[in-house]
Amino acid sequence: MKIAIVVQRYGAEISGGAELHARYIAELLAPRMAVRVFTTCARDYLTWRNEYPAGTAEVNGVPVERFRVARERDAEAFGHASRRVFGRVHTVQEEIEWLWSQGPVCPALVARLRRIARQFDFVLLFSLRYFPTYYGVRAVADRAILVPTAEREAAAALGIFQPVLRGVRGIMYNSPEERAMLHALAANEEVPGVVVGVGSRIPAAVARDRARQKFGLTSPFLVYVGRIDPNKGCVELFDFFIRYSSSSTHPLDLVLMGSSAMDVPAHPRIRHLGFVADEDKFDVMAAAAALVVPSYFESLSMVALEAWALGRPVLANACCDVLVGQCLRSQAGLYYADALEFAAVLDSLVTEPSVTEALGRNGREYFARQYGWPVIERKYLEMFDRLKAAPAAPRMEPPPGWFAQRRPVVPAAADLLARVPAGPVTHEDPAVVGL
Repeated sequence: MKIAIVVQRYGAEISGGAELHARYIAELLAPRMAVRVFTTCARDYLTWRNEYPAGTAEVNGVPVERFRVARERDAEAFGHASRRVFGRVHTVQEEIEWLWSQGPVCPALVARLRRIARQFDFVLLFSLRYFPTYYGVRAVADRAILVPTAEREAAAALGIFQPVLRGVRGIMYNSPEERAMLHALAANEEVPGVVVGVGSRIPAAVARDRARQKFGLTSPFLVYVGRIDPNKGCVELFDFFIRYSSSSTHPLDLVLMGSSAMDVPAHPRIRHLGFVADEDKFDVMAAAAALVVPSYFESLSMVALEAWALGRPVLANACCDVLVGQCLRSQAGLYYADALEFAAVLDSLVTEPSVTEALGRNGREYFARQYGWPVIERKYLEMFDRLKAAPAAPRMEPPPGWFAQRRPVVPAAADLLARVPAGPVTHEDPAVVGL
């Protein structure tokens, strides 16, 4: 079997999000079948600046074809386009302009995919919201399997994506909450879909004491892993933690690992370790009292899964349905909606070791049951087998014509999203839906 993977960025140095998800799946499938990745030359998703050389290379044994991005992102133009389509009635053409302003604009990748699509049994396309996926799906609809990685934010509700969600051969969802949201937006229940997510590469052994000694972590600590960014809820995290520290008698630190897109408060109990090697990351996580995930928007929190695999509890933002759903289904996490709840759950984790141990034990079991690599691989292989056994019926709706694209009749995406039922899914998913 031959599989193509399309993703907006790809590289061993890209350490999170849909891009790491795509690389893990590519490397998981490569021993069983011929896998080839199609991506851009961009390394940074804020600018889409071409940094990797164009052409063919190998990343961890997987062949990768890279294509130059036609233009870098204009942040001001993208912000203006976002406000227009998210906040008011608009046209389909304005949504297309939003897609191009977001980037990465890479027509050469799509053209290459269109020319050689029939060489592959299936094409896995990662991240619904990006240019290569939107145009790539339309180029290879009869063999396209979408991995949406869609968060509950306004971009998911844009009208241009609904035909894509209805027109692909199959969909690999990250969570039951993501699937429920996209079903409500696109009425695509007939498209074969499975909740699968992705696993992680957890070391066989971790060295908690080494991490404490190396980084001088002498007090109990809460750990945050990822880009330190207002969009990840970090402003609120700092506010809540500083308030907690000023009133609590428990000596608890907040340790941050990852690059920073904002100023980190100068506070005696906040430590920023910067970007660290994977070995250090897992050692520090294993030594933490808990992992905090303050994000409002996630399609699947890989770092939460890693914490659970290491037997550590998770403290999550209650405003994110996916995170709350993961906490409830795993029985391995707590969540907070405001500063008072943040303080209360921290106190529970610090003062009640039996609670922490039970949450951590549940997390380990949940990770093995739902996100072990054999589980992930089986779901992908089952999807391939089931789709191969069923003829590909043409389902992709053609784009609207010139005049229809320019009629100001498309509702504001934020308004559409607000009408979609919210809330976590409390039960474990039966794995396969619509097959």
